[in-house]
This record gives sequence, C-alpha cells and structure tokens, in this order.
Amino acid sequence: MHNNSSEKNIPVSKNYQENVDYLNKELGVPDSFDIVVREMSIGGKRVAIYSVNGMVNTQVASMIIDALIDLERSDLIVNALEKLVKGRIVNLQVSEVQTMDKVFYFMLSGPMAIFVEGQDKAIIVDIRTYPARTPQEPDIERVTRGSRDGFTETLVMNTALIRRRLRDPKLRMKLVQVGGRSKTDVCIAYIEDITNLDMVQKIQKDVQGIKVDGIPMAEKSVEEFILGSKFWNPYPRVRYTERPDVAAVHLLEGYVILIVDTSPSVMIAPSTFWSHVQHAEEYRQEPVVGAYLRWVRFAGIFAALFLLPLWLGAALNPQSLPDWLAFIGVTKPAKVSLLVQVILAEVGVDLLRLGTIHTPGPLGTALGLIAAFMLGDIAVKVGLFTPEVVLYIAIASVGTFATPSYELGLANRISRLFLVIMTGLFNFIGFWVGVAALFFLLWRTKSFDVPYLWPLLPFNYDAMKRILVRSPVTLKNQRPGITKPQDQDRQPQGSGK
Repeated sequence: MHNNSSEKNIPVSKNYQENVDYLNKELGVPDSFDIVVREMSIGGKRVAIYSVNGMVNTQVASMIIDALIDLERSDLIVNALEKLVKGRIVNLQVSEVQTMDKVFYFMLSGPMAIFVEGQDKAIIVDIRTYPARTPQEPDIERVTRGSRDGFTETLVMNTALIRRRLRDPKLRMKLVQVGGRSKTDVCIAYIEDITNLDMVQKIQKDVQGIKVDGIPMAEKSVEEFILGSKFWNPYPRVRYTERPDVAAVHLLEGYVILIVDTSPSVMIAPSTFWSHVQHAEEYRQEPVVGAYLRWVRFAGIFAALFLLPLWLGAALNPQSLPDWLAFIGVTKPAKVSLLVQVILAEVGVDLLRLGTIHTPGPLGTALGLIAAFMLGDIAVKVGLFTPEVVLYIAIASVGTFATPSYELGLANRISRLFLVIMTGLFNFIGFWVGVAALFFLLWRTKSFDVPYLWPLLPFNYDAMKRILVRSPVTLKNQRPGITKPQDQDRQPQGSGK
C-alpha cells in the first residue's frame, strides 16, 4: 500500500505497524528531532501519538494522554474511536481522517494525530499553539487616534481580529491550501450577501490553480501567481494593509480580503490607483480636517512624482521661464551635469533608505548625521551637487514618504526616475512624452478586470467626488459600483444627518 511515498490519498491501514512504519519513514523519525512520537499500550491495544514539538500545548497533550491511559480494554475493542472522540476528549476540536495526506497536513499544521491498532482512521485533536506575537500597531499605517491592534503572522488570530469587528453571520472565511510542499493556508474572506460572488469564485479558482512547491514569501507570491507578474509595470494591483479596521471597512464595501498564513499583511482586491492614496487617519478626524489632510497628501504625491523632473526641465531651459520664475534655475553650477546629479541623488536617497532599514536602531541616528552633514553638506561644498538639487530631492523624498501605500511610493519613485531621464535627454518634450506613456500604462492596467484609474477613467462623478473630498460617514451610503456589489446601499435612505 505504501510503496510510493509521492502517491496521493493513501488510506490509513488497519495494520497498526504498517501505519507507524510509513509515518516514521515519511516524517524522518528519528532524524527529525522535532517530530514527537509516543507509543503506548492501552487495554492491550497499541496506540501511537504524533505531534510537532513547539506547536502543541504540552499541558493539554498530557491531559489527553492521561485520559487515554484511563481507558479500559473494552473501551478500545468496541467503537474505539467513538468513545475516544465523544467520551474522553472533550472541549477540543476533534475530527477523524482516513487518508495519510490529511494526516500530514493536520499534524504538520500543529494538531495531534492519534492512531489506534485495528482502526483505519486517525484521530486529529486540535491543541495547537503557534509561536506568535501579540497584535501591535503596524509601523507603516500608524494613526494618532484609533485602534492599536494589527494583524500578526498567525492566520487564526487575523481572522479573529476581523470577526471581532464584523459580527455578521454572512461573513465567510474560505480556506485554501497553496504549495505542494508548504501547504500554506490562504483564507478568502468576503460577505456573502454583499460581495460579487463571480469575483469571489474567480479569485478562489485562481488561488486553487497555483502550482508551486511553496510560498515562503506569502502574500506577494500569491499576488504574482493570480495576477501575473509584469516586470515593466511597478504599480501595485492589490492593496496591502496590516490594520483590521481597514480590512473590515473594505469587506463592508464589497471587496475581497486574502489572508495568507505567516504574513501580517492582507490583500484587498480589487484595487485602483486611488485605493492607495487614502489613509485611516483621515477618518479618525473631523471631515474638514480629514479633507485637508487628504489634499496635503495629494500634494505630496504630486510633488514626489512631477516636481523634480519639472524643475530639471526648467533648469535646463532657463530662457523659457517667465521673469517671476527666474529663481528656479541653478544659481551656482556644479562640476557635474544636472541629469547626472539628479540620478546620483536619487540613487543616494535609496541607498540611505536601504541602509536605514538594515541599521540597528541605536545606530540609526549616526547614519542620519552621516547622510545630512558628511554627504549632503560636503557634496555641495566640493561642487558635486548644486544646492537646488538637494532641495528638490528632499521635497520629492518627503512626498514619497507621505504616500500612505509603501508599494505606491516605490512605484512613483521608479516613475519619477523615468521622467527625470526623459526630461534630461529630451527636455520638456521628453517630459510630456513620459507623462503620456505613464498615463497610458495606468490606463491599460487592471486589477481583477477593474480599471486601475476608475473613477477617473471611466469617469464617475459621485465616486470621484468621494475620493477628492473626505465626506462625512453619514453621507457615504453607497458602496463602490466598480465592485458590482449585490447590495448597493450601506444605510437606509434618509438616515444620514
């Protein structure tokens, strides 16, 4: 029966020794020190218990073993599994499986597997306890007021954080395993009577169709498999969040959430360009304050993308500037061409950012001092950079860091570098050609068949107004039409004040 270890759906045998030999061989016992095997004789029948060290609650495991030892011989002869499951193991999630692939999946996920001599089923007892951190506020999506909990690397904890905010019986959490070897759990979350079920089925089919040995990079690997990886397109086609409140809001609006085990980031699908420019902070303040913060953020994103190439074009063509903009040019030329200066500064900022990420906390201050004084100041004094280049690079960098979505900030950085090169080589004509190419790229991009620039293209006045102005929650009574929700209304007509 067990000749081919790669064979699928191998049944659990009634022959106890055959089961134990097969499991020991496949799991590498005793080579794998973390696979715990406990064999004992209960009432004259042999019993084997398999678990993974560090993934089970040892106290509960001891209680289960004590309960098994107390069994009489008669209990194991007549309806052994029935009495074990219903009479002895209480207050725990218990199931029976008949195939070895299911045994491997459950056991290596944390639960305990029990084999009884003469039975062609295995008992799975869920007493798992994962090594996990407590929910903490995510660094990228901090708010001054609001909840301080965030997603963790444990799937069950993440689904519980969403359930805590949405006590809706229609909230569905479908589980799919991805990876021939890793068997990583992927949860597809949606609200059954709101979300477009055709989109849910398409996403589920795409996730189930992933054929790979494992996805240790978690959600990013899943995204590239289900959307395809386009090397030349840097813009993110799903939105990532580590905040349970943001995920819950999107579920109520008809979006689908993908949660991948071992990752604290969840995917929101579908996604548009404008999904990445909104932040939870705007909805934690008064509407007028939230609208102001959103406009400031828009200005920062615009500056991060267009200010530097526009300045470069103006500095290369000072004669085309009106008198009131004459100050924009370069006052003190450097020894290096402007285009090379800007490219060196761009790469330098990225190098500094990478250095900050990899620098231990106590040394971060020293790195900042090195960048500000030794690199920035000295580079200007020796003539490598003009002061204006440092100024506009700094403004563009601040705009990048003000972008709520880290992925969109990186995409805009790549686009800015493209516009800088086009402007440096072909002046303003190159700039406008680059802007047109960038707009065409965004226009052609889609996320799960949703146009990336919606509601700008195709134009939707009401949706565009809600993006440009942070409206009061009492007036947000419609779900986004682009997701094609089953239920369009979020609140009864006339209930908003």
